[in-house]
Amino acid sequence: MSVPTLMIPAGELVKLGLQLSDNIHYQLSPEELTAQTLSRGEGKLNDTGALVINTGKFTGRSPKAKFIVKDTITEHSVNWNDFNIAIEEKYFHQLHKKMVDYLKGKELWVRDCQACADEHYRLNLRVVNENPWSNLFCYNMFIRPTGQELEIFKPHWHILHAPGFKANPAVDGTRSENFAIISFTHKTILIGGTGYTGEMKKGIFTILNFLLPEKANVLSMHCSANMGCDGDTAIFFGLSGTGKTTLSADPNRKLIGDDEHGWNEKSVFNFEGGCYAKTIDLSEEKEPEIYHAIRPGALVENVTFYPGTNKIDFSSKAVTENTRVSYPLHFISNALEPSIGNTPKNIFFLTCDAYGVLPPISRLTPGQAMYQFISGYTAKVAGTEAGVTEPKSTFSACFGAPFLPLHPAKYAEMLGKKMKENNVHVWLVNTGWTGGPYGIGKRMKLSYTRAMISAALEGKLSKVAFETMPVFELNIPKECPNVPAEILNPGNTWADKEAYDNAAKNLAQQFINNFKKYASGVNAEILEAAPKF
Repeated sequence: MSVPTLMIPAGELVKLGLQLSDNIHYQLSPEELTAQTLSRGEGKLNDTGALVINTGKFTGRSPKAKFIVKDTITEHSVNWNDFNIAIEEKYFHQLHKKMVDYLKGKELWVRDCQACADEHYRLNLRVVNENPWSNLFCYNMFIRPTGQELEIFKPHWHILHAPGFKANPAVDGTRSENFAIISFTHKTILIGGTGYTGEMKKGIFTILNFLLPEKANVLSMHCSANMGCDGDTAIFFGLSGTGKTTLSADPNRKLIGDDEHGWNEKSVFNFEGGCYAKTIDLSEEKEPEIYHAIRPGALVENVTFYPGTNKIDFSSKAVTENTRVSYPLHFISNALEPSIGNTPKNIFFLTCDAYGVLPPISRLTPGQAMYQFISGYTAKVAGTEAGVTEPKSTFSACFGAPFLPLHPAKYAEMLGKKMKENNVHVWLVNTGWTGGPYGIGKRMKLSYTRAMISAALEGKLSKVAFETMPVFELNIPKECPNVPAEILNPGNTWADKEAYDNAAKNLAQQFINNFKKYASGVNAEILEAAPKF
């Protein structure tokens, strides 16, 4: 159902080129959006009452289809590369007009929402969606304004999201029919040709990664964060699949957020109002908080059911391995409200090393911390991508290169300064393989990883002896509560020691080759932290 006309921001919609009509739904509740999705035949309920949908052709982001308008604001400040792809302003105007014409007369869902838990950096967003479940995603993932705030709401940025609208690459300046275009001058994101909801949240993340470091001296971070009972904050950097969401959802600590944060002079604050968790192989035993968040109001994407039931088969990759669920932060029982924590005492860099080379936990020097941050390493395993038959390294600067409009050195310098000023402990945690590479060794037990992180947070690792591993020169604890000592040094877990040495040298060379593009812009302390053999 639509809310009364007087509540719909008619004048603001006209500015977008849209006209007020009975087909425009404003600020609907999760219950209404779920009911509309079901009535349109665009989703189903699972056995716990969550809405299950399929995002269509695209089940993940399309980095090569994301553009930033090159104009007076961005021309000399954006680090133009394979992720920050320039597009002329004329194509933005052209596609904006085409999208508005496409949307005229259609049933639309409009939502006013916000980004940044810290009010000093609050960004007001107005999102226009072509379907109700995309609007539910925005309800879950962005901050929900109060009724009083809505009465005086003025959007700073707009998102137009039309999965059914496709660009013509031959005339629209895009590379494909699907696209996501950011204009900092017009403060608008255009997303077309894709139903993947994550494009909206990552579009806003990209904006904040441009605005906050440059305008507010706030370090924007692709990380999760939580806070202990005594107010100690921990942040977890890592690429997709390394455990950011899983490890930050600790029942003994307050969750600040699972993906996007800012670090100012006094605190760490969440950009979002919800979580977007991977659900592949999800189980109640391993990840109870996420498992129980799949309930009415949650939006589950691209999963399949067990035959003849509405029970989700979390092990199925029939649609994609990138199965997801979005839900509001308050679905997590121990979420911190407002989602603002203190300055961090510990930082964890998470990597899923499918080569089985890196230790399950190691303590980093400041130089090593900066080297690992700029490297942003993880490894994909065989079978996750077509043609991948053995582990494949991925290096993503600052653990989030696709979302960083500025040069990686800008974020790295800010992190290094904050780490030293606040005497932060930095740890590298391998959530990947031990005893050999993927196919030979075994995945590190989640219970062991949790125990190691708990020991670091509680200061227990400061009381044990450390040893230095060859090549990477990482400091490894010789013991850790509730973790078998024999798994702490990866070289000791391989049956074939020569094979381990060769694998370590191979991975080290990949680090060195990747870092060449950053070497001229970093100091001697960071360069000295490179692997040696």
